[in-house]
Amino acid sequence: MDEPRIWTAALLVIGDEILSGRTYDKNVAQIGTWLNLQGIRLREVRMVPDVMEAIGEATNALRSRHDYLFTTGGIGPTHDDITVDAIAAALGREVVVHPRARAILEEFYADRGGLNEPRLRMARVPDGAELIENRFSGAPGIHVENIYILAGVPRIAGMMLDALTGTLEGGCPLLSHTLGGAIQESEVAGLLEATEKAHARCQIGSYPFFREGRPGANFVIRSDDEAALAACTTALRAGLEALGKEVVDGGV
Repeated sequence: MDEPRIWTAALLVIGDEILSGRTYDKNVAQIGTWLNLQGIRLREVRMVPDVMEAIGEATNALRSRHDYLFTTGGIGPTHDDITVDAIAAALGREVVVHPRARAILEEFYADRGGLNEPRLRMARVPDGAELIENRFSGAPGIHVENIYILAGVPRIAGMMLDALTGTLEGGCPLLSHTLGGAIQESEVAGLLEATEKAHARCQIGSYPFFREGRPGANFVIRSDDEAALAACTTALRAGLEALGKEVVDGGV
């Protein structure tokens, strides 16, 4: 039987404030979860500063390796918001003011002081780009080629993702089931490896913890096939119990 097509994406997080630690990034988890629901695997995340060359190099590298590239940050109204300029340069496109983006911003700011030059910057896109709806603050996201340019503010990025739901081509969502217990990884490493090898459509991740003075681990089984997931889960549970381990369904 042919292997199922796996669709992949990368995320490029842009901003000096992220790299300096002043701002805590919340978009990786949000976008990764959303992508999985679209049947797309988030395979790679890179963080770069607000530097034209760094953004451009990362854009071309990531978009060529994956079906989709998402970016967050750097599309606001200030001078250091250079994501549009950097991506346009990487694609060999001019930067233009999108007429519909301008109209959206004119309406949004009609009773908020009007559309000034800084606000107009948020209507700039690489030539030929499409818009991604933003119900929160008016300023749209941008879609050009296989690149989706989102806001850095998690709430706004989330609304842009909501507007994209169901519009991207993908495969089957990745399903998962967790088993856990007061189990040391080193005691069951061989079992984990053997079980994964015996179930070709599954992957098993091991995540140790230390709580109340006791070590333990959660084992997350993942698959895009429900029957394969169930079979691997059953096999792993049986293997752990055969070693005398008490297993908690759903994890600890």
